[in-house]
Amino acid sequence: MRDVRVVLIGGTSNVGKSTVAQVVAEKLGFECLATDGLARHPGRPWRTPEWEVPAHVAEHYGSLTVDELITSVLGHYDRLWPHIEELITAHATEDHGRTGLVLEGSALWPVRVARLQVPRTAAVWLTTDDSVVRARVHTAGCYEAATDEEQVLIDKFLARTERYQTLMIEAIDRLGLERIDASRGQSASELADTVLAAADAQTAVGRSSTGR
Repeated sequence: MRDVRVVLIGGTSNVGKSTVAQVVAEKLGFECLATDGLARHPGRPWRTPEWEVPAHVAEHYGSLTVDELITSVLGHYDRLWPHIEELITAHATEDHGRTGLVLEGSALWPVRVARLQVPRTAAVWLTTDDSVVRARVHTAGCYEAATDEEQVLIDKFLARTERYQTLMIEAIDRLGLERIDASRGQSASELADTVLAAADAQTAVGRSSTGR
């Protein structure tokens, strides 16, 4: 692959970004980080054996409309962006013993990434059918066994997730950026190879010479 030191992998929740990013990082010998680890925003609103839904998370999804949830999460990403850009720039331009970086997360909003003027950086977004995301969330949240109140929160999370992907795809296509359909049953390794091929072909952040 050409001299890329930062690979950005965006996408909506539960599209498979984390798994693919880890494989890409292993193939390149790069560090792998998630934007979710930089600052928290209300995440999944379903309990697991190890985790109970905090009251503020339940209130967030229970009290806000889908439009308000989108405004909230995009505002969070706006506030987080200076830190993300600083991290990208540091790994792309400073050798000083740093490894390369694979950074994944929904906070990699296409409009902001498209404005990056950072060398040795590539970007792709993973997309998938809403039905795939819904099935994954239902499985993770044990939807059929959840209470009515819990199902309402999961439904609201899914509505926000699907709306986010719709807006994200519109922005990607308008800007001529790279997106990869992850709904065709590919393995994580196959998707990682597709990400690497896309990164290798890019002539600007998120863009190839063919336009996508």
